Amino acid sequence: MPVDQTFEIERAIPRSAYWRSYLVLCKPKVVALIMFTALVGMLLARADLPSWRILIFGLTGIGLAAASGAAINHWVDRRIDRLMTRTSNRPLPQGEIQPQRALIFAISIGAIGLLMLVVEVNALTAALTALSLIGYAVIYTMYLKHATPYNIVWGGAAGAAPPLLGWAAVTGEVQFGALLLFLIVFVWTPPHFWALAIRRREEYAKAGVPMLPVTHGVEFTKIQIVLYVTVLIVVSAMPVIIQMSGMIYLAGALALGIGFLWHAVRLYRTESDTHAMQTFAFSIQYLTLLFGFFLFDHYAGLILRHIHF
Repeated sequence: MPVDQTFEIERAIPRSAYWRSYLVLCKPKVVALIMFTALVGMLLARADLPSWRILIFGLTGIGLAAASGAAINHWVDRRIDRLMTRTSNRPLPQGEIQPQRALIFAISIGAIGLLMLVVEVNALTAALTALSLIGYAVIYTMYLKHATPYNIVWGGAAGAAPPLLGWAAVTGEVQFGALLLFLIVFVWTPPHFWALAIRRREEYAKAGVPMLPVTHGVEFTKIQIVLYVTVLIVVSAMPVIIQMSGMIYLAGALALGIGFLWHAVRLYRTESDTHAMQTFAFSIQYLTLLFGFFLFDHYAGLILRHIHF
C-alpha cells in the first residue's frame, strides 16, 4: 500500500501548537481518569496515607506509561484515523508531527515512566505496568482491535490495570482487593466503549475495524451492553461483601448502577442510536463517581473509627 506523503510529512505549525500536538498524543483526559483510578487503588490499599514518595513517583510513572500507550496507539492507527471523523483531526493524520518523532516520543516517556517505577516504587509495579503497556499498545492496538469483534473485551484488561497498579505500588503485592478493583473496570469497559462504537459504527466499518456493532449489528450490541451493565452492578457490590467498603459506597454504587442500567435499557429500546452518546458520557461519570465513593466511604470509615476509639 503506497504511503500518502501528505500524511507522513510534518507540516509547519506554531511552536505553541507543536507542543500541544504532543500533549494530544498522550490523550490527557483518558490518562487523567487512569491516574485517578490508580490513586484510588493506592489510597484503598492501606488504612493510613501512603508515603508522598510513592504517591508522586507511582502516579507519575503510571501516568507516563499510560501516555506512552496512548501515543503508540496514535502512531499505529494513524492511517485508519484519517478515515474516521472522530479521529481525523488528530496530530498524525493532520501532519502536525512526523510519525517517527511520535514513536520516539512515545517510547521515551514510557521508558522514563517504567524506570521511575523500578527505582522509586517497586519492581512488581514496574513489571505490571510494562505488561499493561504492552497489552494495550501492542496486543490490543496492533492485533486484537483488527482480529475480533470482542476486541475491547480482551483488550480492556490493560485498561483495567491502573487501580491494581496503584495498589501494588503501595503494598508491593497483588491482593484480592486490587483484583476486585481490576474486575470492576474490566466489566465496565465493554459497555462504555460499545456505546461509542454504536454511534461511530459506519466510521469503523469504513476503516475496516470489526467492532461489535459492525459485525453483529446494533441490536445485538445493545443487548450486550444491558447484560454487561447488569453484571457490573453485581460486581460493584462485591467490595461490600468482603468488607473492603461499607454502606456509603454500596448506596453510591447501587444508585450509579441503576442510572447506568437506565441508560442502557433506554438505548436498547430506542430504535436509532440517538441515546448512544448519552450512554457513553454517563459511563465516564459512572466510573469517576464510583471510585469517588470508594474514597469517601474509606475515609469516612476511618474518621468514624477514630471518633469511636
